[in-house]
Parts: sequence; C-alpha cells; structure tokens
Amino acid sequence: MAATVEEESTAKTAVTNEEDPLGEERLGYVREVGAQAVWSLSSCKPGFGVERLRDNIMDTYWQSDGQLPHLVNIQFHKRTNISQIYIYTDYKLDESYTPSRISIRSGTNFNDLQELQVIDLTEPNGWVQIPIKDGNVKSLRTFMLQIAVISNHQNGRDTHMRQIRVHAPCGGEGKHYPLELFGKFGSVDFQKFATIR
Repeated sequence: MAATVEEESTAKTAVTNEEDPLGEERLGYVREVGAQAVWSLSSCKPGFGVERLRDNIMDTYWQSDGQLPHLVNIQFHKRTNISQIYIYTDYKLDESYTPSRISIRSGTNFNDLQELQVIDLTEPNGWVQIPIKDGNVKSLRTFMLQIAVISNHQNGRDTHMRQIRVHAPCGGEGKHYPLELFGKFGSVDFQKFATIR
C-alpha cells in the first residue's frame, strides 16, 4: 500500500519508552480510563481476544485474524479526556506480527472518525507512548478512539498487541496525588475497611 502525501506529513516515529505507565498512575499525574470503555476488535483468533489486551500480563497478547487494517475500538459512555495511549509490543518475540505503522483515530462513533496521527514503529520492544492532543490542548475529549494497525514488520499479515493502556489527566493543572502520601495499603488498618460486610 503506497502512502499518500497527507499520511507522510502526519507520520511520526514513536519512541519506545522503558518506563512503566503504571509509574505515572502511581504518582497521580494520570489515571487509567480503559476500564470505563467498551472494547471491540476487528478480528481475533479464538482465545486471543480483547481480554488479553487488558489483563496486565505481558506474556499474553491479542492476535488478529484477517486482512489489514486491524482495528481496536475503544468506546466511552460519555465524552472522556484522553492524554496518552500506551501500547506494549515485543519485536523480539513477535517479529512479523509486530505493528510497524499505527493510525490513531477519534470521533463520536464509527461514522465520523478522524485521523489524529500516524505513528511509525521500528522494532519496538516495551511500552510505546503515544501522546493524544487536540491542537495545543494537552488532552482530547472524545467518545471513541480507534487504533488501526496499518502495516506490520516484514509485511506480516496478522498482528500481536500485548497490552494497551488509556490515560486521562488527573484534576487541575499542577495537581497530582501520589498514592504513597496515603500510606501503605497493605496495612492491617486498611485491610479492616477494604471490604463491605
């Protein structure tokens, strides 16, 4: 598939981030909002569906089963602020199944999706951070995100994605609430009130 001039102008090269996205969550800068969404896929092999993208286990993965592009649809019940997406891939294990070009799209439903950016990945290994911006604003308010795998390394047909995390900014500007300020959550005092009788 030949890339158009418009795709070339919006294509960016993503940098693999060695940091764990959970670190930003623990520091209170962002919160993970993927659990508030309805997730769907364009295709999957039996036993390698959307539950594998959300299980927080790096050894499991979603495997597509069909023609490119492979789609991950993330639909929110209400308009939600999104600041970044993290995708975990492992080129050493997945080789030709590893995405090499990803498109991020946003809209209110399937019929009005607009492409935000195209990201080129070169043998990614680990978490890939994709910042989501609406012009100069640091986050995007949307009902739906779509992650489209346009091509794979070595012209692979199917794709593997191991984890996806969707982050929203927390609170106001400059405010963050690290969990460490509230003590250890494994203490006896906390465990007393961890469940409702």
